[in-house]
Parts: sequence; C-alpha cells; structure tokens
Amino acid sequence: MGNQADYDLCVIGGGINGAGVARDAAGRGLKVLLLEQGDLAQATSSASTKLIHGGLRYLEFYEFSLVRESLKERSRLLAMAPHIIWPLEFVLPHHSAVRPLWMIRAGLFLYDRLGGRKKLKSSRYINLAKHNLGMPLKSQFKKGFSYADCWVQDSRLVVLNAMDAREKGARIITRSCVTGLSQNEKNWSVEFEDTRSKKRGIITASMVVNAAGPWVEKLLNDNQFYDHNASIPHIKLVKGSHIIVAQQFEGEQCYILQQKDGRIVFAIPYEDHFTLIGTTDVPFDGDAKDVKISDGEIEYLCNAYNTFFKSQITPANVVWTYSGVRALFDDGADEARKVTRDYRIYHHDNYAAPMLSIFGGKITTYRELSERCVNKLMELSGGHAKPWTMHSILPGGDIPHGDMSGFQNEMQNLYPWMPPSLLHRYSIHYGSCMKNLIGNAQGLKELGMHFGDDVYEAEIDYLIQYEFAKEPDDILLRRTKLHLHISEETRQKIISALDDKLGGKNEQ
Repeated sequence: MGNQADYDLCVIGGGINGAGVARDAAGRGLKVLLLEQGDLAQATSSASTKLIHGGLRYLEFYEFSLVRESLKERSRLLAMAPHIIWPLEFVLPHHSAVRPLWMIRAGLFLYDRLGGRKKLKSSRYINLAKHNLGMPLKSQFKKGFSYADCWVQDSRLVVLNAMDAREKGARIITRSCVTGLSQNEKNWSVEFEDTRSKKRGIITASMVVNAAGPWVEKLLNDNQFYDHNASIPHIKLVKGSHIIVAQQFEGEQCYILQQKDGRIVFAIPYEDHFTLIGTTDVPFDGDAKDVKISDGEIEYLCNAYNTFFKSQITPANVVWTYSGVRALFDDGADEARKVTRDYRIYHHDNYAAPMLSIFGGKITTYRELSERCVNKLMELSGGHAKPWTMHSILPGGDIPHGDMSGFQNEMQNLYPWMPPSLLHRYSIHYGSCMKNLIGNAQGLKELGMHFGDDVYEAEIDYLIQYEFAKEPDDILLRRTKLHLHISEETRQKIISALDDKLGGKNEQ
C-alpha cells in the first residue's frame, strides 16, 4: 500500500460483518488485523434465529431491494458452505385475524421470483386439514402455505470466515478490546488491551473498519468521532430472545407463526431432539454484554407457540434460552419490528486515512456487505484488487455438488469404525475439515481421551488449533451446541482439559 503502517487494514469486531470484511480484504492481498473484544460471534452473530432467508415479512414494509439481494445471497451462501447451511421447509398456517389469504399468496408469489431459485422448491398452497404437515397444528388452522429458505449454524459461519481470513494471511486476535483510536500522521493508531491478562498493545493501520455491531456507536463516542460530524448515522438496539424446549413435533419442517401484534415467531427443529422458538423484538438501551431473556419474553414465546399447536408448553418446559442485541440502522421507525434490516456503510471522510463504520445488516447479506466495504476501501486507497468471494468456498465446504448425503456416505466408507451419529455431527460441523480433526486415526481410541458423550480429545484439540477456541463456552456453546447434549461430568472433564492445554493463556 506504499506506507509504513503495521497493517493495511484493522477490522474492529469479530462478528459476521467483521469476519467477512477481514476475509475479503485478506483475499485481495491486504495485510489485515482483526481485533475482537470477546470470542468470535460471541454477541449478535451467535444469537440469531439461524436463518439464511430473504425475509418474507420485509415485503410488508416494501423493502423489495433488501429481499431481492437477500434471496440472491441465500443461493450463494448455500453453495459456499453446504455443510453448515442447508435448505429448510417453512410451513405458514393461515391466521385470518392477522393477514388475508390473498396477501400471503401474493407475497409468496413475489418471494419466489425476486431472487431466483436454483435448488430450493417454490411455494405451494397446503390443505392443512388433510396434509401431514398440519398434524401438529390445532384443527382451526385448515389452510396454509409451504415455501423454502435456509438454515445456518450462525456462529460457525463467523468462525469459518475468520479461518479463511487467517489462511489468506490475516491475523485474528480475540479477547482484545480496542481502548483508543486516533490519527497518527497518515495512519490510524489503534490501542487495545487483552481482556484477561490486561496487557496493552498498539498498532498502526492504513485503514480501519468499525464493525463492532452493538458497540459501533460506543467506539465512535469513546473516541469523539460524533463531535466532528453530525451526519454520522445512528443505530437502534433491539433485543431478540429465543427459547428451546424438548422436541414438540415430528419432521424437519419449520413453522412460521403469525401473531396478532403483526410479528412472526418461528418454531424450528433444533439439534435433533429440541424445538427452537423465537424471536422477540424488544427495544434495548443497556449494555449488550448483559442481555438476557425476560420472564415476559418467555411467556410471549410460549403463548405464540400455544396459539397454533396441539401440544402446549409452559415456561417450565424451557431447557435453555439465548438472547442477543441486534444493532439495526436507525431509520426512524417507531416499532422495533418495523426497523429496517438493511445496512449503511459510512465513510468518515474528514480524515486523511480511510475509515468506514458499518451500521445494521443481517447475517444473510454479510458477504455482499463485506464486498461493498472492501470495494470502498480499494477506491479510497487506490487499490485495484477485484472482488472474489461471490463464488468462493468456505473451509470445509468443498462438498461435490453440495451433496451432504453423498459426502457422509463417503466419510462412512473412509471411517467405517466411527459411530454414525458421531460421523453425522462431524460432517455438519466441519465438512471436509473433519479429515484434519481425525488425522491418521484408525479407531476411536486414536482420537485421544474420551470425555464422555462422544466427545474426544481430537475435537477439542482441533477447535483450539484451527478455530480460535480458548474457553469452554467457545467450544460448548458457539463452535458446537454440545452443552445441550452432554452430562455435567463430561462438561467438567472438558473444562479441566482446556485448563491443562491452555494454561489460562490467551495464545494467538
């Protein structure tokens, strides 16, 4: 880049947008540093409803361009990572008190045609009174529709982007909070502190991208950026919460439940033995680190489910919850559900060195957002590297024709000694990277210590070496969802092993 800075680009924030920008930039030859104050995907990006979708309900708010681009990205992401993204059938029972049948039919007709469908089925009308998809529902729901979108392991999507960024030369540092950001001659000076050891560091970068999500404004306020330019956008923080209960219905289909308040709630098969229900939309003005579900939200989600299904749930049935804060671009909408899910990339143009801040966005459009962000950096810095991610593959995603069934059969032939349930879990978490995890092992005993519940030392070692894992929750909550499946004894053995392997050090 023709300067003496330590890095060409410093990305602040290790959520989906930050990881996507770091990957795109590193792939264009930039020397990249990503700083994340916690774990990758620790905040918003691991607290989504886990959907790659166009956003059917956004059509009500005339966000046609957002839906069109989201649907196009849906197909691209499915091809990039078929091991962690897969098609999902959505069943939409008609609730006459919420939306008329013609409106839903028209919306789905438009949804089918806005973004193109290469692999996903088109929408169709269903007589729920006679179709097996209507069996779990109360008898008054006789009409409905089916359409297709995609499901994603959201936190793994972030990790895979960070892995690919590192493979392309980026440096990824987690648990390091930015404490200062200022101009240093023609470059940016970025100060940061290790959140565990409290050790401080400072680097220089030719360019900066503020992808701090819920903390995007805090970074600007703390460093007095708002004092310089009143035109900088703002965000609106909205809390979304989910509950998980034991499996409530048979099948792999998801149900989309229209509520009388105009919102929708999803009921989704989750982790083989559970049902995921969410989300809420609650204005939030606290610290995003302290977000948690309220009793009122739990009650709301239980009622949302109970309105439609024969089986009934209460708060006592909830086995786990999670909440996150969405940092939405503030478009002035009064109701949280009406705030746009689109994004803005803001150029702080009163500084000599380029700096961009990202306001809003959603997981489905992260790749396009990242590409536009790096395109802008190329323009501002005089670079000429072209976009490359549209037809790229994420680590583990090199599955021929995206055929996961065929891939699992191939892996079963390669590892005939592995229990089918364990091989399935490895396949849908690690894809072709499971070969790195298994290495030269010829049997379960060669996967190292067995902690219990089909968790072996080789997997823990893989997550530490390749996926930036440093603490128990990194592994049990974000890289996997093992916390829902393992005993307390297994959990304690894993924690003890991590203490021995890492020695409490935040190694980079």
